[in-house]
Amino acid sequence: MKSPPSDSADFPDVDHLRFHRPHAHLTTTFGNDWFALKAEAFARFFGTPLFLGAQTTIVAIWIGVNVLGLTKFDVYPFILLNLAFSLQAAYAAPLILLAQTRQAARDSAHATADAQHREAIAAANEQRQAIAAQNSAQMLELLKQNTQLTELTKQMSERIEMLTVEIHQRFEQKGAKP
Repeated sequence: MKSPPSDSADFPDVDHLRFHRPHAHLTTTFGNDWFALKAEAFARFFGTPLFLGAQTTIVAIWIGVNVLGLTKFDVYPFILLNLAFSLQAAYAAPLILLAQTRQAARDSAHATADAQHREAIAAANEQRQAIAAQNSAQMLELLKQNTQLTELTKQMSERIEMLTVEIHQRFEQKGAKP
């Protein structure tokens, strides 16, 4: 019976990511084309401290320039600034929702692949246990046979010793008679 792979050193051709490869298309959130990669980078940028700091700085400068009267392009109540926030939210929300949906799909695919991997490990472990049980049974049978052979050897040795003593006694009896 062929034993299952035990470790990568013994079986270097085993693909340890074989359960994850069918889900490789889910690795990027929006796909693999230029737009998808830029959209994913943009969606990831929304949650960074750099984005929050830059946005806060731009809003503070915007309000400061308009309140101090350095320019009058968006005076209080800052309708243009509200429009910019609305535009940003209109693009950010769908990108974030799409990213969350795709992340959920990736998590599900990885969970499925991990479950398949655990099942393969469990099956290999069951095979190893069956082989170990078979080996133990064979070893027990061999030990029984060895015990029987040892007992038989003992009996034969005792019988040989008894026959040797008997032959020796007969030679002594024949040698004592003239």
